[in-house]
Amino acid sequence: MIEVLLADDQRLVRAGFRSILEDEDDLTVVGEAGDGAAAVAACRQLRPDVVLMDIRMPDVDGLEAARRITADSRLAEVRVVILTTFDLDDYIYGALRAGVTGFLVKDTEPEELVQAVRVAARGDALISPSVTRRLIAEFARRAKVPEASTRLNALTEREREVMELVAAGLSNDEIAGRLVLSPATAKTHVSRIMSKLDVRDRSQLVVLAYESGMVSPGWLAG
Repeated sequence: MIEVLLADDQRLVRAGFRSILEDEDDLTVVGEAGDGAAAVAACRQLRPDVVLMDIRMPDVDGLEAARRITADSRLAEVRVVILTTFDLDDYIYGALRAGVTGFLVKDTEPEELVQAVRVAARGDALISPSVTRRLIAEFARRAKVPEASTRLNALTEREREVMELVAAGLSNDEIAGRLVLSPATAKTHVSRIMSKLDVRDRSQLVVLAYESGMVSPGWLAG
């Protein structure tokens, strides 16, 4: 059973999400919060698998709440998915840098929301298709001159291949197919890479891949 915490300052929105999620046999809502501070406190108490977090809330907003959750080693297994009506570049980029697992706009279809929770619970990164291209464009703008870094030197040649495919958005199964590996081996490679580079999840791995210059969205030029 995947346990979900809902964080949104609108009670009606929370009720709608609860109704959608609890229609599924493998999902349950274990708590609700109306602001970011309450969301962090609820996370520490309930230890949910996934937090669906509105980005604009009073006092402590969703982005700051996400930072507090991802910085807390006791909450290392909690995955944060940002939900908002605003698909602004700074919010998207900032949310992924904060270590959130995914970013979805609130007009996501119910079945996509359900799938997003399942994907996040597995630790896979997810981004709403409506914001993916803008996110890549933002990476391109910010990563034109990558900072010198020796972090990637810790990776083997195979691990670099795997990281590039993660940055391209491939799942573990897709990576396994591309490199002719078993899915379990692909998953092990991804876990080792995240451990070596001290990143929380696949989203931060993608950020690092772009910022280090490992991958370059050159197809956006012109």
